[in-house]
Amino acid sequence: MKYFKAVLLCLFIISQSCVQETHTKTVTFKIDMRGVENPENVGIRGNFTDNPWNDTAPLTDDNNDGIYEGTFSQKTAVNGIQFKFVNNGEFELEGQDNRSIQFEYQPETIIYEGIFNNPEGQQKTINN
Repeated sequence: MKYFKAVLLCLFIISQSCVQETHTKTVTFKIDMRGVENPENVGIRGNFTDNPWNDTAPLTDDNNDGIYEGTFSQKTAVNGIQFKFVNNGEFELEGQDNRSIQFEYQPETIIYEGIFNNPEGQQKTINN
């Protein structure tokens, strides 16, 4: 019984030391829709939304420049996210890899800019 308690204590200590601290990640997504005829219900889906890959988080074009934007903030310990932009319920980059953002282990504010259906995107960190 003493051995069992010692093992449980060791497992508890190890499990507590493996828990990563969460950090706030704020990401602004900007997607250029100027090459899309009549963009409608533009948004983003990914592994970081409330209902991952099923619900579209809307993006807006408040200044009518053809670039849709949205900012999301979340406390997390994950080291990255995957996502795709969506136009009227249809995913971009069909048959291609998801877009991704890699995080550092610290609070971050990031801007991700891309063009719809073009796999090239730019990620820049504003502050840490």
